Amino acid sequence: MGRSRFASMDFLDAARAIASEGGPAAVTVASVTDRLGAPTGSFYHRFASRDLLLGELWLQNVLAFQAGFIAAIEAGDGLAAALHMPDWVRSHPQDARLLLLYGRHDFVAGEWPQALVRGVADQARRFETCLERFAGATFGGTGSEARRLAQFVLADVPMAAVRPHLQRREPPPPLVDELIGRTYRAVVESYRRS
Repeated sequence: MGRSRFASMDFLDAARAIASEGGPAAVTVASVTDRLGAPTGSFYHRFASRDLLLGELWLQNVLAFQAGFIAAIEAGDGLAAALHMPDWVRSHPQDARLLLLYGRHDFVAGEWPQALVRGVADQARRFETCLERFAGATFGGTGSEARRLAQFVLADVPMAAVRPHLQRREPPPPLVDELIGRTYRAVVESYRRS
């Protein structure tokens, strides 16, 4: 029996490249197999559907991003967590475009493939746990206002700062880090005093 020429990662890498160029909607079974020169059967041997391929691609990206974010929160360094986004965008521009310019539902419309439901729920829970941990340590509680403040300084501000650069396909300049840092410090200091 012959050895397969294509691995699952080959299909994921092809989907990543296609989605980075034209968005998740551009990824079809045909576009992926054409890019690889792979038979369609080889695709379906690894992925039951296009949704499963795109769902795995999205989940891989979000977990790769979250690793540094979670590490910073666990180390008690909220500013490092906020600055993780521009750092990650610079070191992973293709993945960052996919993760930060498109929503989860751009990858899989409707119900997620059962094989990915748990992974998606786990990553969402990890993010929420980080927000609660930071809110408790920084703002003295985990109520809705404290969690909202945490999301604002850790995710919303960094996202707003890097998005225009992702849209222009350019790395965020150092000024982005400075703006995130100043906003982070202003919000944290203001709400710690109140």
